[in-house]
Amino acid sequence: MGVITDPVADFLTRIRNAQQSRHRHVDIPASKLKRAMTQILTEKGYIRNYLNIDDGKQGLLRLYLKYDANGNPVIQELKRVSTPGLRKYVGADDLPRVKNGLGVAILSTSHGVMTNKEAKRINVGGEVLAYIY
Repeated sequence: MGVITDPVADFLTRIRNAQQSRHRHVDIPASKLKRAMTQILTEKGYIRNYLNIDDGKQGLLRLYLKYDANGNPVIQELKRVSTPGLRKYVGADDLPRVKNGLGVAILSTSHGVMTNKEAKRINVGGEVLAYIY
């Protein structure tokens, strides 16, 4: 297996692929950033739950995906914004609104990984990692 150059894009793609295949859960190699993003997805109700699995190396995150009554995924779209080739930073005054407030933007700030609404509340900007709706 090759080296992953963009772990956030890999994280989002694994979730997207698992949902398309209607899997109940997906295993993702863990990192502090991915754990923080997973925590946000759980708090906002986009995934049911998650587990930290210790495999003796970096560990795994097992995300239990959430579907509606018709079997459609709760997450309609996962979009990577800032990439290794083109970083996207925003100031506290320019925080993005996703789907007119219905979606969530995940930001990496000097105060940690948080949503656009949390960043607005504490008046801080940062790197826009992804949009979720």
